[in-house]
This record gives sequence, structure tokens and C-alpha cells, in this order.
Amino acid sequence: MTASDLRHRLLQAGYTTDDALERIGALGQAGLGRNTTIAADVALAGAMDPLACLVRLFILQQEVPIVPASDALDVDAAVAAGWVTVEGDGVRAVVDVRPYGSPDDGASGYLVSDLTPGMDQRTTPTRPDYVLGASPASLTLAEITMRDHVHRALDLGTGCGVQSLHLVRHAEEVVGTDLNPRALELARLGADLSDVRIDLREGSLFEPVAGERFDLIVSNPPYVMSPPGGDRLTYREGDLVADGLVEAIVRGAPEHLTLGGSLQLLTNWAILDGVEWADRLRGWVEGTGLDCWVIERERLDVFSYIEMWLTDAGLAGSDQWEPAYREWLEYFRTLGISEVGMGWLLLTAAGRDIPHLRFESWPHAVAQPVGHVFARNRAAVDASTLPLDQLLASRPRLVDVVQETIGEPGAQDPTHVVLRQRTGLLRAIKVGTADGAVLGALDGDLTLGQVISAVASVLEVEAADVAAQVVPVVRDALLDQLLVLGQLSDHASSAPSTVG
Repeated sequence: MTASDLRHRLLQAGYTTDDALERIGALGQAGLGRNTTIAADVALAGAMDPLACLVRLFILQQEVPIVPASDALDVDAAVAAGWVTVEGDGVRAVVDVRPYGSPDDGASGYLVSDLTPGMDQRTTPTRPDYVLGASPASLTLAEITMRDHVHRALDLGTGCGVQSLHLVRHAEEVVGTDLNPRALELARLGADLSDVRIDLREGSLFEPVAGERFDLIVSNPPYVMSPPGGDRLTYREGDLVADGLVEAIVRGAPEHLTLGGSLQLLTNWAILDGVEWADRLRGWVEGTGLDCWVIERERLDVFSYIEMWLTDAGLAGSDQWEPAYREWLEYFRTLGISEVGMGWLLLTAAGRDIPHLRFESWPHAVAQPVGHVFARNRAAVDASTLPLDQLLASRPRLVDVVQETIGEPGAQDPTHVVLRQRTGLLRAIKVGTADGAVLGALDGDLTLGQVISAVASVLEVEAADVAAQVVPVVRDALLDQLLVLGQLSDHASSAPSTVG
């Protein structure tokens, strides 16, 4: 039986994201997020129709009697495909075959991975070649990935193939690589079930694509910084010291990006005693010729970090917990690691003589998906760094911004006026009288210079004084994408072609 036949049986049973979620309900879905199946089982109310059987088999990890299971899928074909095993009169799933759908970009299909460990408190050690499904980290990477049309895209460390399922919607060619042969096997099955074409290759880091270049590279690499030796979980741990694998990806990126191409990572990095984290990461990037934007979203102390990953490995409650914990602590102490930063990294081959490097902490709420923010970053940098005469001749406009006033109750005038984004990273800037008046009047019709002159006239001050105050604010607002650049006036035709 072909993948097409298997897909037909799944669809015939209604095994899609929307239908499965409707059957288990919001409480069942929330329970699965906590690795418990009881709420979902209660929602199924004992049903053994084809959809209920598939949910029980692949999501709830229950044994299903062979007769109703045979109504849901061709059991013999599923056994041959490695999906299930038959034990007596019962059928059990060997892998997790799960419908996937994204309201972000419409990506849909099926993901095949190993069964979720630790379900209903059944804690067991995780196999070294374990293949993770659609985790919170992989879903976040999908939400931050730019979705512009590209010719070639690379899913570095594809795992079960979730990023590739998104990439095929806007890339003409998608290559997925992984060191784990089992991951490639399951990713291939998921691609076949989803009826998408992905060029899957085995190997470490950039080895399978030596000499090739891509317009977009995305990766949620195995960045967990565990001590050397022992059984390592391939999906989360490399064999380099600390965050050396992430550094290797960053340093190898220039050889594999086309001009204008970008690398996006969701990853973590070590924060060393007495070393500013941004300076350390800057050292990875300097000399590559690439623009770099790193956003630290979270920072963990070593204890929280170790506990999170030991639990992930299925060691909670076992005799191995404390020895492993102390081994990790000693490893971090030896390397001088005091904390771990977690966040997003964008590298772009922008072709600048002086690359634009930006490192910031932004732990605040964002409005996902934010892929468009990264897609616009190169143009935002171009606009924010325009020569003064070209900037004054440009026609910026505010986008997706609301004005907020902050002040004491009953006061006639606000203490502060804030312009805040309604989308993306939800940035905000506090403005005064002059810069607030200028930014508020920028609608893409008048040039910045014309608006500054008009505001200066109303305030009865020199235009040069207003410009001195406002231009730095405008540059920051362009970089943060509260402002976007409209067309330049005729006398500014020498502006870079990428502007606008």
C-alpha cells in the first residue's frame, strides 16, 4: 500500500487537525499539553469510530481492539509501514502519526515522530535516537520564520520535518538534513503522507550540502549543553563543547547563503562569568560579513536549565537524577557557565561594507507570528542608516501603531505619550512634543524634511533644532519598524535600490 493509500484512509476517517481537536475538546487539548490523556479520553466517551480509534492509537497511546482499528486503517499496511504493532487482539502505535495544520501560513499535512514520552506520568528513559514531534520550540521557530518566496531553502536538523512542511509552501526547493537516520526515515514518511517533496539528506551540520547555497536556512539545532560521555539524545545534544555547535552553524553560514539570503535560528547560548553575552556572540559573527540580529527572549540560571533537560530526558524520579544533576553542575562550573540565554538569531548576507550587528534582550510579549518582522529587517536597517539628505527626502509612514497617553488621574495633560505597535514585537517609544508631532504626521505623503519644517513653524523654533531632536528618533523607529519608508522625492534618486 502506498503513502497515498494510507493518507486516503486517514482523511476518510476525518483524521485532520480540526476534526481531532473538535473530538477531544479544549480541555482534552490542554491536558495533552500537560502530558495527560484523561481529559481527552473522557471527551471521546468510549467511542470506537474510525476517528476516535486513530486519536486513541496515535495521540493517547492506547491499545485499540483490532476490529475497530481495522475500520480506521489497513492494519497490515500500517504494520508494514512501521506505524503499529499487533499483539493478540489489540493494536498499539509504534510511532506518533499526527495531523498538522497551521493558521499562520496554511501549512498542513501529517507529522510522524516517536511517541510522546512521559505520557500520564509513565516516566521512562528516552531512546538516544528519539525523534521529537512538533514541540513548542519548533512551533515558535515556524512562527518567527520569514515567509517570503525563495528559490532554495534548507531545513538544517530537520527532525520530524515540521519546518520543511512550512518551507515547501514558499520555497521552490527544500532540502532537509539530519544526523539521525531515524529522523530522516520518519520525516520521509511524514512528507509522503503530506504529499510534499523534500530532498532529505543524512549528515552533520552543513556536510550534506557542501558547496551549495540557499536563500533561507532555518534550524532549531540540538543546542542542549550537556556533559560529554554517556548516552546522548541526538535530537537535542551535539558532540561539541557547550554551545560550540551553535557557533559552528553561525560561522559556517556565509559559505551557504546566497546574496540577500538569511539564516534563522531558535537556540541557546552560554553566558560566562564576567563576560557580556553580546560581546561573546559578536565574536562569532565578526568577520563573517553578515548582518546579525540576536534577540534574547529568556535567561535561565544553571539549576533551572539542568532540571528542565533532565526532566526532558525522563530522569525525574529515577536514581540517576542526582548523579546526573551534579555532573552537569560540575561541567558548567568548569566552563564558567553561570546562566543560559535562549532566543532568536537572524543572519543575513546583506552585502554591506560594514555589517549591521544588533544584540538585545526582549523578554516581553510579542504578537506571533513575527516572521514578517524578520523579513523586513534588511529594509529596516537600510532605511535607518540612510544618509541624512536622503532620509529627509524620504516619505516614512507609521504602520500598525496606536497612541497611548499616560498620566495622573484627573490631570489636564498626560505625563507621557507613547506610540506602540499593535503587531510584531509590540515595540513602544515615548515621544515629546516635537518628535510626537513629527511622527504623528508621517503618513507617506510628505517628506520627513517637509514635516519637520511644518512642525518647526507651528512651534516657532528653528527647523534645524527640531531635526536634531527628531532624526535620531526617526532612525530608531525605522529600525524597529514602527515607521516604514515610502518613496523618495525626485531629487533623492541616488538612494540604494533596496530602500522601500
